[in-house]
Amino acid sequence: MDWPPLRAELRGVEPYGAPQLDVPVQLNVNENPYPPSEAVVADVATAVAEVTRTLNRYPDRELVALRAALADYLGHGVTPDQVWAANGSNEVMLQILQAFGGPGRTAVSFAPTYSMYPEYARDAMTGWVVGHREEDFTLDLGHARAVIEEHQPSVVLLPSPNNPTGTALPPEAVETLCAAAPGVVVVDEAYGEFRRAGTPSALELLPAHRNLVVSRTMSKAFALAGARLGYLAAAPEICDALRVVRLPYHLSAVTQAVALTALRHAAELLGRVDDLRAERDACVTWLREQALEVADSDANFVLFGRFDARHAVWQGLLERGVLIRETGPDGWLRVSIGTPEEMAAFRTALAEVLGLPGPAHPRTQDHPHEMQRTT
Repeated sequence: MDWPPLRAELRGVEPYGAPQLDVPVQLNVNENPYPPSEAVVADVATAVAEVTRTLNRYPDRELVALRAALADYLGHGVTPDQVWAANGSNEVMLQILQAFGGPGRTAVSFAPTYSMYPEYARDAMTGWVVGHREEDFTLDLGHARAVIEEHQPSVVLLPSPNNPTGTALPPEAVETLCAAAPGVVVVDEAYGEFRRAGTPSALELLPAHRNLVVSRTMSKAFALAGARLGYLAAAPEICDALRVVRLPYHLSAVTQAVALTALRHAAELLGRVDDLRAERDACVTWLREQALEVADSDANFVLFGRFDARHAVWQGLLERGVLIRETGPDGWLRVSIGTPEEMAAFRTALAEVLGLPGPAHPRTQDHPHEMQRTT
């Protein structure tokens, strides 16, 4: 037997992770660039100090106070028994696959889609089937229904806004797929707070579809990526099923205290969302002005291309101190939305790499080897 005795399907697999490089401008993992205020920091410190006095005891395994606060934040008539939380939306998704997937069952999504979904399925020993999206990254409902009817998945994973494209699903798509799917339909709204005006949340559809799950995270809009708190809203029986597979005391008392404090400061922590939306829209406009293809985005990132050698473009940006993500379909790159200063640095660096003329590209002559985009 090979050593260590790893499962066959895990041999040779590299752990998931975006590059972690120490560069001045980090725009690769869709973080909120604005840290919590000193007032929030002080309140979190107080809450953590208080809970530290009881760390000899296990935390509330049913997350009673946190589920109530999350339900209040979500609105739409969501009640605490319709909410569940875990260590980031990653663990939420894994618990869904553990509860509703498994040997002999199938999960479905539509590419391009979040790169971790097939890994959740693999870890839960669930079959993985991926359909496709259209050229503009929207979902062809006829194709989606056909994939579901053929494979009868127990779990359908639909990120909205989609990662890596930023594309949001219209309500009629969610309703159609909830009606077609024999199992649960997960609308992953990790970037939901960044939706453009007029783009609804799938939370509005919860009362009409018992198999609908809407997941969220506090990592993005709340600027709490380091706290690791993901959550979902669904029918109470779905939440109860997740309680069966969750590890005992899976969410620490410290994490619960930090999340509760953040929810009390929701208005302040979400105060930069409008700024990031505006910066995103300005980025989309500028990229299109450079004759690049850009996907419409309802998230805090932008997918753009197409490049004959995208890695060379990525590397050129990195050499200029700007780290973005080499992900998505061939020829495309994804940039997270940062502060105005970070986005200005990104524009200047990209202009240099692509050899664009004008004031945004003051040192073109210094880089005669620049990579050209596909036209």
